[in-house]
Amino acid sequence: MRRINRKLRKMAADLMDLPQDVVFDLPRVTMIGDRQLYIENHRGVLHFSDESLRLALGKGELVITGEGLVIRTIWTEEVFVEGKIKHIEIKEQG
Repeated sequence: MRRINRKLRKMAADLMDLPQDVVFDLPRVTMIGDRQLYIENHRGVLHFSDESLRLALGKGELVITGEGLVIRTIWTEEVFVEGKIKHIEIKEQG
């Protein structure tokens, strides 16, 4: 059933020319070098320190680790982070 639902969503996205991150409730991550990170489509901050940031996603969480991390801007579904970014990981709920 999941497979059929996923195929239908993909077909609808292709047919209506919609971005797949919107259709599949995925985060959009834009990284500039290892110093800036812009994340869209998150569900909230779970944890923040100067060494790590955990964001809730629709189906899991996004974990960012680094040094000197600072949240420059945060909105309902967007966050802009600066610092030395060392690792980005998506942990799926399962």
